[in-house]
Amino acid sequence: MEKLDVIVKTLEDKLADDINVIKLEDSSVADYFIVATGNSINQTRALADYIEDDLHKEGYDIKSKEGFREGEWILIDAGDIIVHIFTQKQREFYDLDNLWEN
Repeated sequence: MEKLDVIVKTLEDKLADDINVIKLEDSSVADYFIVATGNSINQTRALADYIEDDLHKEGYDIKSKEGFREGEWILIDAGDIIVHIFTQKQREFYDLDNLWEN
């Protein structure tokens, strides 16, 4: 399974809210940003763990995972895909969806 598909399927299966896949055109940062919302800090942490585990099962490794301790905005660097898992409050505040889609 492709890395993007693994991440999106994991988020869907674990009931993340408002999953948004943003294709980054001509970016040196990544090919995709994935933005999703967890209903609590515990869920954001669990989502990050499930993504890491599922990627590993499919033979992919992550480069880093940031923000796990606080749990309000967790960033997973999977190389060509950057995953942002937010609580609702933080997602609204940072508004990455509109920042990167425009």
